[in-house]
Amino acid sequence: MKKKATLKDKLIRYRDAGLPIIYINTYEEDKTDQIISAVFGSPLKIEEWNSASGLCDFKFKNPYNTANFKPEALEDTLRNLIKKGILDRTILVLKDVSAYLKESAVIALLKQIASKISSGKVEDCMVIIVSPVLVIPPELEKYITVVNQDYMEFDEIKKVIVNFLTANESKPVSDELIEQIAIALKGLTEYEIENILALAWSTNGDLTKKDLQFVFEQKQQMIMKSGVLEMVPLNEDINSIGGLENLKDWLRRKAKIFNNINKAAEYGVGMPKGVLIAGVPGCGKSLTAKAAATLFEVPLLKLDMGRLMGKYVGESESNMRRAIELADAISPCVLWIDELEKAFAGIGNSNGSEVTTRLFGTFLTWMQEKNTPSFVIATANDITKLPPELLRKGRFDEIFYVGLPNESERKKIFEVHIKKKRPTDFSNIDIVKLVSKTNGYSGADIEGVVRDGIENSFCDDMDHLTTEYIIKAIDGTTSLSEIMKDDLSNMADEYKKRNLKNASR
Repeated sequence: MKKKATLKDKLIRYRDAGLPIIYINTYEEDKTDQIISAVFGSPLKIEEWNSASGLCDFKFKNPYNTANFKPEALEDTLRNLIKKGILDRTILVLKDVSAYLKESAVIALLKQIASKISSGKVEDCMVIIVSPVLVIPPELEKYITVVNQDYMEFDEIKKVIVNFLTANESKPVSDELIEQIAIALKGLTEYEIENILALAWSTNGDLTKKDLQFVFEQKQQMIMKSGVLEMVPLNEDINSIGGLENLKDWLRRKAKIFNNINKAAEYGVGMPKGVLIAGVPGCGKSLTAKAAATLFEVPLLKLDMGRLMGKYVGESESNMRRAIELADAISPCVLWIDELEKAFAGIGNSNGSEVTTRLFGTFLTWMQEKNTPSFVIATANDITKLPPELLRKGRFDEIFYVGLPNESERKKIFEVHIKKKRPTDFSNIDIVKLVSKTNGYSGADIEGVVRDGIENSFCDDMDHLTTEYIIKAIDGTTSLSEIMKDDLSNMADEYKKRNLKNASR
């Protein structure tokens, strides 16, 4: 497996290439400072500007201007550096500057510095912006290269845990528990990991298996705050899906690989990439994503493409890269992308936006090249709106078509929902009769009529749910096949023409 380039590797390459402005998108200032010192510390001079101190010593953060307590403004600092001609052999690190990158004077001065560096008028100089907020003015777009701080590797996380336990003079903790906690902490920064360990420790003065749930809850909060991914609670399993036996069998085989990744790799089995599930709304596509994560025994992350769209140049692409990197860092995991066609509609024609095209390119490259155990489950209602490049072999391991449930599947769906809500009444329900009256109903339709039948039975003060109450609900429901008759017919023809694998037997 090809080793991933670290932030340090990238900075060395950018330094040697003489790039003018590097934008490091990170919350971890202290760790970033250490890397900058290692790459540029000798023989170059490193200066820092931050809103608290103004221009200051990079190592100790001592302000240069001690004549008054008011730090020098960024605009004045940049202007003075240019005027005095002291940028040669200098690395200028800027922090707390996201708000200033909307000011025309600051933008113009940074552009002037970048131009001098690019043209060779200033030697061995680079501007490094360190910020958790990505703001790239259009005027600076061609001068700026964006990089993200690396997520910690598994062995690094274990080392942080061991160091924490040693520092707190902990009782012996098994290697197995340390590994489990390290897996649970994947995808978080060192600062976040240390905070979570301290919080878990403060509960009972030790780290135990019970703390894994606490770690999971805290991690869920932090992923939510990232703004690009959501961690979905797992309340469904593969038995919650009525029908779709071909798809379920396929997922069980992938789960065997996922649960034995090292052994599978030694045998020569490739890393599973993911699956695209397309077809009729309300027929179990989203449920399958949730059930698959339970089957794989990994977290389920949901990527909301709408959240990725930013208002600044490069922000959307940066959000996409951050989501992908976070999914890879947290892996093994299932990454669920719902209604994929809405995210990439219009690609390749005049209606497609430039930003969407770039997002699509980033996603496509990742799907093609990824070798981490982050299994993608993408769902789509209308495959005809997806770019053809996404459907080529090598992107997804397989593409399944989900149609309206057949007779045996409707029977299974009724069983699942009645047993879930009224298990003691199940033996008294005439399932065969219900199945015969629901031809053309989606899984969501069937769930709805069971729910309505139970609700009406309760409101009528009935002791038991009866077949008649569900039939009454069926009679009052317009099925999906009636509502979307022409669309479903065209959809079925399209999937048949494309020779997609049927999720049902």
